[in-house]
Amino acid sequence: MQKHVLSVLVENHSGVLSRVSGLFSRRGYNIDSLSVSETEHSDISRMTIVTEADEYTLEQVKKQLNKLVDVIKIVELKEHTAIYRELALIKVEADTRSRAEIIEIANIFRAHIVDVSKTSLIVEATGDQGKIKALTNMLEPYGVKEIIRTGLTALQRGESELK
Repeated sequence: MQKHVLSVLVENHSGVLSRVSGLFSRRGYNIDSLSVSETEHSDISRMTIVTEADEYTLEQVKKQLNKLVDVIKIVELKEHTAIYRELALIKVEADTRSRAEIIEIANIFRAHIVDVSKTSLIVEATGDQGKIKALTNMLEPYGVKEIIRTGLTALQRGESELK
């Protein structure tokens, strides 16, 4: 089984997210990551759904999604033809001795310090899932107090558009 990224255009009204996520849960499929936002058209939203499945299961998921009245279009985004990004906020224990080291690590990953207190720093990082995981691993020895990730969001490269 491998991870698949689906970009799904849906009508932007209440209950759509519930119907899509309900379809996954009723069929026993897991959503590893979900990101939803309004598009350039206020009546359409884009969902980026990451799921782990074999090819047969993935085809079943797509067929079931296409049956939902609110779904406009589904495209599977491949890593070599799309840009994947995720945002993470990571709160790290930071005393006066470790603060400079943490800031240096953040700089290496092109992350930003967005909050400072006497005992902690909050690091904001944007990148693919590998970059976020690598940064988190580097910060763990200092004591990661909290972490929140937005989930993957993606767009096709070049001239391709999901409309």
